[in-house]
Amino acid sequence: MATPIGNLADLSARAREILGSVDLIAAEDTRHSAALLAQFGIATRTLALHEHNEREKSADLVQRLRDGAQIALISDAGTPLVSDPGFRLVRAAREAGIAVSPVPGPCAAIAALSVAGLASDRFVFEGFLPAKSAARRAHLQVLTAETRTLIFYESSHRIEECLHDCANVFGGERRAVLARELTKLFETILDGTLADLHARVAADADQQRGEFVLLVAGADAGDAAAKLVHGRRVFDILRRELPPSRAAKLAAEITGASRKALYDAVES
Repeated sequence: MATPIGNLADLSARAREILGSVDLIAAEDTRHSAALLAQFGIATRTLALHEHNEREKSADLVQRLRDGAQIALISDAGTPLVSDPGFRLVRAAREAGIAVSPVPGPCAAIAALSVAGLASDRFVFEGFLPAKSAARRAHLQVLTAETRTLIFYESSHRIEECLHDCANVFGGERRAVLARELTKLFETILDGTLADLHARVAADADQQRGEFVLLVAGADAGDAAAKLVHGRRVFDILRRELPPSRAAKLAAEITGASRKALYDAVES
C-alpha cells in the first residue's frame, strides 16, 4: 500500500479505510508510521518489517494470512518494494496462494518523471547507485548507451558526488533533472545539463539536503558512440558462443553499430 512521500494529504481515502480495517499493519519503521496513523486516527496494531528481519518475519505473516488475518504492508514513504522492503513477503504470500492486492498512490520516481519534461514513454528505474565512487562509475558506465530515461534515487550525503560521477561518465552536456524533497515544504526541481546541476548543487548547501530523485536523459539512439558501446556489450556476449566475425555481424545488426569497429576492437 502506497503512503505519502511528504504531504500527508496524499494518502488516499481507500488507503485510510484499509489501514483502519485490517488486523495488522506491517511497517518498515513503526515509529515513522505512527505519525501517519495518528494523523488519521488509525489505531491498528503495527509490526516492524524491514530489510534486516523480513526473511524471518515473512513465514509468520504468511501463516497469519492463511489463518484469515488481513494485513497491510507499508514502507516509510511511497510504494513498498520500490527501493523499499516487502519483496520477500509478497513473493512468499503469492507462492502460498494468497491474494495480494495493490493500493496505489505516491511513488517518488513516477512523481519526478511526471514533471521532469524528459522522455517518459520509455524509462528505466535504477534505484540507489553504489555508495563507493569506483563502483558507482562502473555501474554508470554500463548505462552509457541506454536510450531510455534513467531514474535514480540518491541521499543527501552523496548527491554532489553522484552528479559529479554522472557528468564524467555520461558527459557534462547530457540533460538531467534533479527533484528534491518532492511534495514537501522545500521541494525544488532543477533542470539543465549534468554539469549545470553539479555546479548548482556544489555551490548551494541547501540543495544538498533532503531526499533526491535524479533523472538523466537517455543516450541519443543515433549517436555512433552510444551504438558502439551497446554493440560491444552485445558482441562480448555473442562471442562466447560464436566466432568473432559472426558475433560482430550479429551485434552490428542488433545494435546498429559498425561491424568493422566491433571486429577491430577484438583484433586490437
